[in-house]
Amino acid sequence: MHPRSQLHVGGDQVTFRVTSAESEGTALAFEVRMPPGGGPPALHRHDPFELYRVERGELSFYLEDDDGTVARTVAGPGQVIAIPGGREHTVRNETGEEAGAFVVLSPGAEMERFIRGAGALGAPRMEDVLALASAHGIEITRPLEEVA
Repeated sequence: MHPRSQLHVGGDQVTFRVTSAESEGTALAFEVRMPPGGGPPALHRHDPFELYRVERGELSFYLEDDDGTVARTVAGPGQVIAIPGGREHTVRNETGEEAGAFVVLSPGAEMERFIRGAGALGAPRMEDVLALASAHGIEITRPLEEVA
């Protein structure tokens, strides 16, 4: 697939800029547009490192620290948030306006397969999302409401 291909994951729009194949598996880069209320609805963890540069709007990052506590950080245009591999996290648009970010994951192959698979599901049942996540090394840990 062309690196600039676009798909929808839930209500979020993902536009690939560098595929994992183009980077020989070392990274995946894409732009994401999140509508109000967008983003993964549950905390999760995976091995790849994740880096967000907020391009427009405002995103809320929920990220586990060294002590296991999940803290909320709000980032706006130009701010960069790094999410180490293995940390419980999620990213949400908690505003009434669309938000967008440039995202890099490393390594990228497994995460790209998950994103493409999730996009192919359309409006999936929760058990389909959980199975797909598990098959691609993503552990869904708990609902956001437990820490928000």
